[in-house]
Amino acid sequence: MRICLVGPVHPYRGGISHFTAMLARELSGSHAVHVTGFSRLYPGFLFPGRTQFDESASTLPVASSRVIDSINPFSWRRAADDVLAFAPDVVVFQWWHPFFAPAFRAMCRRIRRRSQARIVFLCHNVLPHESSPIDRVLTRWGLAGAHAFVVQSREDGRTLAALTPDAVVKFNPMPVFDLFGGNAEDRATARARLGVDGNVVLFFGLVRPYKGLGALLDAFALCAEEIDGTLLVVGEFYEPRAPYDARIRSLGIEARVRVVDRYVPNEAVGGFFRAADVVVLPYVSATQSAIVQTAFSFERPVIVTAVGGLPDVVADGVTGYVVAPGDTGALAAAMVRFFSEQAGGRMAQAIRARAGEFAWSRCAGAILAAAAGAPGEQAL
Repeated sequence: MRICLVGPVHPYRGGISHFTAMLARELSGSHAVHVTGFSRLYPGFLFPGRTQFDESASTLPVASSRVIDSINPFSWRRAADDVLAFAPDVVVFQWWHPFFAPAFRAMCRRIRRRSQARIVFLCHNVLPHESSPIDRVLTRWGLAGAHAFVVQSREDGRTLAALTPDAVVKFNPMPVFDLFGGNAEDRATARARLGVDGNVVLFFGLVRPYKGLGALLDAFALCAEEIDGTLLVVGEFYEPRAPYDARIRSLGIEARVRVVDRYVPNEAVGGFFRAADVVVLPYVSATQSAIVQTAFSFERPVIVTAVGGLPDVVADGVTGYVVAPGDTGALAAAMVRFFSEQAGGRMAQAIRARAGEFAWSRCAGAILAAAAGAPGEQAL
C-alpha cells in the first residue's frame, strides 16, 4: 500500500517525532511510505523548553517534506497537496494536542475532497494532560476529518468514544521505544560514569505537574534508608525547579537524590536506564507513556500509578507494580518490595517474554485494520 504519515520527525525532538520515525521504519518494510512533516511545529512563545530541535549526535533520520507551518494557514493547503501528490491509500495523522486542530482539519478536508484515501488519526493523547473546555471543542472539531482512529490506551478510547460516538476505533498499546540502544555501554560503566552504586531508582522525562515528581520525592524520603537507594531525577524541567530543590532539602534526602536538569540526547538515554534497577512513573494523570516502553526496551521493571493506559501495559507483580496515584505510602512500599524481594531479574525475564505484545508490527496492523474498518466498529 501507499501510506502517508503526517507528523513531526527529525530535526524535531521528543516522543512524537521518535514515534513517527519508528513507525515509518516499520511500515517501509512492506509498503511505500511518505512523510509530510513540519517546517514549524510550535511558535517559540508557546514552547516551554530550551529548544524544539534534536541536538543529539545519534538520530533516526527520516526523509520528509517539511511543509506544515502550524500557524500559517497558507501552508496547510500546500501540505495537503504534498500528501495528495503521493497518491496514498492511507493517510496517518499523529494527533496529540488540539493546537493542531485547525491545520489538520484543513488538510483532511482537502484530502477527502480530492482522493479516496482513508484517513486514520493515531492518538497519543485525545485530550492534553492539562486540558480546558476549549480543548474539547477544538479536539472534536479537529478529529472530524478522520475515517478511523487508533488509540494507545483504553481510557483514551473511552474519551474518544464520548467525543465521536460512531467512530471506527482500534486499541493498540504503544510499541516499545527501541531506538536508544546504540550505545553499548554496560551497567557497570554507566554507573561509574554517573557516580552511582547500590540500589538506583530512576525518574526520567520532562518534569511537568502531571508527572507527580513531588509525590515520588515524598515516597522516596519514606524508604530511602530502608532500600539504601539513590534516586536519579533526569529530565528538563517544564516548570520551576526551585520548589523541588526546596522539597528535597526539607525532606533531608539531598545526599540520596541526583537531579540532571536537561533534555537527554538520544545517545545518552541508555546509560541512565542501564544504571537503574527500577523506573518509577508516579503520574497524577496520563494517557500512556513512552517512558514505560523505553524502560521495557532495556528490560527494566517499572512502578507506575493506576492512571490512564499505564495499567494496560504493566502487569502488576509481573513486569512491575501498579499503585494508586498520590498514595506516597503505597509508592514507598512498592519500592521497598521491589528491592527486598530482589524482583529485578524475575521481572526482566517477564518483560522479555511479553515483548511481542509491544511489537511495531502490531501497531502497523492496527492502523491498517482501522483504515479498513466498518463505521461504528470499536476494539477497546
